[in-house]
Amino acid sequence: MFDLFDAAAQWLAQDVDDTDRAELAALVERAQVETAGAEESERGPALSELWDRFTGSLQFGTAGLRGAMAAGPNRMCRAVVVKAAAGLGEYLLGALPDATPRVVVGCDARHRSADFALDTAAVLTAQGIEVLLLPLSLPTPVLSFATRHLNADAGVMVTASHNPAADNGYKVYLGGRVVTDWGQGAQIVPPYDAKIAACIDRIGAANEVPRATEGWTALGEEITHDYVASVLGLSDYYEPRNLKIVTTSMHGVGGDLLARVLAEAGFTDVTPVAEQLAPDPDFPTVAFPNPEEKGAIDLALDLAKRIGADVVIANDPDADRCAMAVPDARAEGGWRMLHGDEVGALLGDAVAKQVPSGTLANSIVSSRLLAAIAAKHGLDHATTLTGFKWIARTPNLVFGYEEALGYCVDPGEVRDKDGISAALLLAQEADRLKGHEQSVVGQLDNLAREHGLYLTDQLSARFTDLSGIPAAMARLRAEPPATLAGSPVTEVIDLAAGLGDLPPTDGVLLLTADNTRVIVRPSGTEPKVKCYLEVIHPVGKTPRKARKATTKDLTALRAKARQTLEQLKAEMTTALGL
Repeated sequence: MFDLFDAAAQWLAQDVDDTDRAELAALVERAQVETAGAEESERGPALSELWDRFTGSLQFGTAGLRGAMAAGPNRMCRAVVVKAAAGLGEYLLGALPDATPRVVVGCDARHRSADFALDTAAVLTAQGIEVLLLPLSLPTPVLSFATRHLNADAGVMVTASHNPAADNGYKVYLGGRVVTDWGQGAQIVPPYDAKIAACIDRIGAANEVPRATEGWTALGEEITHDYVASVLGLSDYYEPRNLKIVTTSMHGVGGDLLARVLAEAGFTDVTPVAEQLAPDPDFPTVAFPNPEEKGAIDLALDLAKRIGADVVIANDPDADRCAMAVPDARAEGGWRMLHGDEVGALLGDAVAKQVPSGTLANSIVSSRLLAAIAAKHGLDHATTLTGFKWIARTPNLVFGYEEALGYCVDPGEVRDKDGISAALLLAQEADRLKGHEQSVVGQLDNLAREHGLYLTDQLSARFTDLSGIPAAMARLRAEPPATLAGSPVTEVIDLAAGLGDLPPTDGVLLLTADNTRVIVRPSGTEPKVKCYLEVIHPVGKTPRKARKATTKDLTALRAKARQTLEQLKAEMTTALGL
């Protein structure tokens, strides 16, 4: 029979961090006070917290590890990281029995990130593995780049990306001699995740795992120089650049690198949001350090309006995502942040014009416009499951994206989303348009004239009670809506059974007679259920009439499509019982 206090006592005896041990001991003491004289069903806050930490454990999967930082098996802490590193090392040694595995390790600037990275280096070095430790506090794309650039068999990035300040995470890439196909240097997918997890499960007490005090190689600034050089390989540098840019790194680690890349590519009129420039693990100016979240880029927009900027470019804290905001007379306040699918279309079209062959890829929840762009330019298109661990594995990939602001514009160097290189290409596209007296909004209208108006949006619900997530999905599967925004639902596809070549995943796809699409799935990194909505409206009855559509015509059509999206949100809120 499970004994909560006995489990906590065993953890205290095996923990590797004095601060974690003291915090847990104090929590146990408070929980014991709450327990005295109380009914078993009555739990105070300390006892509830203790139960949550010890009646489960962080599961190592295709997202690695991610969770709140605290002592206990269901939290991100040094003991959990030590065991994860030991399990990863055992897997690599088994996969390469006749060679010495090479692993590159990096981290962002979150609380405990440096501790977790150093523990990983210490554990792997003690196992006889060659460890290359990146300079502390660098963006995730640098680690992804280094995994391929240094021919590493694995890469470990300590980051929780855009999660709240209380969280941290542990992201694993495989490459070198372990993965040699199109997924070389990408994040792990099945069956690698399960094999590594099995090795982690066989690791004993954390305090019994050997840890070296030296022996790894601390890399210098040359790795960031090499990364910047690779990004600048995408530059179409010319003078003069006429674009006025506001940037924000959202209190993360991408600010200096983005400034350096833009400067060396010829952009001289770049103003960062000073309050968000320096790395700060508490993210004091934003509720959630994610450009997608409401209010996250308000400081950048205010600055852009004051100085008359042309664009705002925002990265998330580990700089693997990139967002763009632009002036738009049709928007409230005269500015709006582009949806991730709009940025994906802009970048996909820009890349498609430059390459003779290859594949454009996006996730199943992203807009179908990229497929139309690929067809227009004679390129292949692929649809993948959500997540860059899948997108990056696309054969002959030349560009890939997912609507959650992730863009891979240079897959030969970085087999993952990269907010720095995406920012450079976006700046160049905006600068090119300005040089021709055009705008980003005008280019989106041009894409609508050419391919039809594709408009997307998202409805998401955050759950404090995680049991509500499977309940919402079960409700939708049992009672899917018969119509959506007035159009009959013609297909209901349970993605758990797979779709075409796609592996099974937890999600439901609804398609209507007028080609409106809704996909519902639980988030892979946050306690949310997300609905991805897309409507498609033809622009004119013939291509000739579409090309002649005026700005006024497109504004009216966008307004009509927006009304449809708002109706879809209301109907899906009811269908999911939110």
